[in-house]
Amino acid sequence: MESSSPTFPPEQSQPPRFSRNRKVLLAGLMLFIIGVVVTGLWIRSKDSKKPPVQKTGSSQVKKTVEANNPKSIRLIASGDTIAHDALNAQAKLPDGTYDYYQFIKPLQPYFDKAQVRFCNQAVPGAGPAFGIRGYPIFNSPLEVARDMNRLGCNVVNTGTNHTFDLGQQVIDAQLNYWDTLPNMLAVAGANRSNEEQQKVRYFTSQGVRFAFVSYSTYSNITPPNAYGLNMYSQAIAQVQLTEARQKADVVLVSMRWGTEYSPAINGQQEQIAQQLADLGADVVLGHGPHVLQPVKQLSGANGRKTLVWFSIGNFLNAQLPVQALVSGLVVLDIDIVTKSVQPPKYLPIYMHYEWTAEEKAREDLLKRRAFTMVPLDKAEDLLARSQLGTNVTAQTDYVQKLLNQFTPVTIIDSKTY
Repeated sequence: MESSSPTFPPEQSQPPRFSRNRKVLLAGLMLFIIGVVVTGLWIRSKDSKKPPVQKTGSSQVKKTVEANNPKSIRLIASGDTIAHDALNAQAKLPDGTYDYYQFIKPLQPYFDKAQVRFCNQAVPGAGPAFGIRGYPIFNSPLEVARDMNRLGCNVVNTGTNHTFDLGQQVIDAQLNYWDTLPNMLAVAGANRSNEEQQKVRYFTSQGVRFAFVSYSTYSNITPPNAYGLNMYSQAIAQVQLTEARQKADVVLVSMRWGTEYSPAINGQQEQIAQQLADLGADVVLGHGPHVLQPVKQLSGANGRKTLVWFSIGNFLNAQLPVQALVSGLVVLDIDIVTKSVQPPKYLPIYMHYEWTAEEKAREDLLKRRAFTMVPLDKAEDLLARSQLGTNVTAQTDYVQKLLNQFTPVTIIDSKTY
């Protein structure tokens, strides 16, 4: 007989078990939610300890970008390097080799901050095979070039009035040695052949293409051939500078000219400077007078501006006048984008040596010692020991007035370089 009580399917036949399962599910869900919240808080706390991400517009990133992408190239230029007898005597080591770097080492930091470094080997240097000699017929040790290179000279003039002092063989040996030195950009002025003489030197720095040519207006020795020394003529300059202007962004000209020991620009210098401006030179680096001369900015035939340093003065040397011992480094910054030369600066430097008043009075030149070169603003104590009877203030004022006669030149020092 059937019962009147309802029947349940098996899954619904035990209501109390359903209630317990529901409670377990709710508890599990609560634990899951709590776990998510706790994990989120832990991650947030960890992230808060990380250094903040640098925004792309921050000053630090800007500095990094500027360091990796410089806006300008620094070009420096120095005057005559002359291996006088007194320098050779002090540079010679017990083993018979020579060390000139000891004299110029204090200037290393300033060379290191430039990319293009013009230097002037004013006298031939082919080493002991041709006999080491000083004034007036020169042949200096190979170590002069080696130590110029070590300092950082990478654009070098070898064409001067002394180039033919001992003939073509010395020129060949000197240039052969320069070929062995590392990191050079260009060497011009003296040549081993007609073909070498015809070539304009080119090099590139940070995307800016430079042309470099060199001329001399005189030679102490009548040249035995037409190619060993680049003697200036307007016709030769026109051919080379026309090519250089077409192929380069910046055209550099080295000029050996002027009146020795005169701070005044002579008529020949004025005439040639205007010719070079008309032919498209950007910068003329003059040397020969052994003392500083004024700077002029000239306008060329096409309106291009040409900066003419009529004489940079001396560099490593052992001459007597104070004006030959206080010179400096031309400092030019070249804009990488516009390829333009920025307003000129000049870092005065001092070439120091010591001797007693008695040694000076009898001109015992080989007694001079303690040779060194420093920025002029660091030379007060050295000048006091020099027998020159001057000081930093007087020489800085002299340089300031002389350079700024025609075109503004900013005089800088070791701290503002």
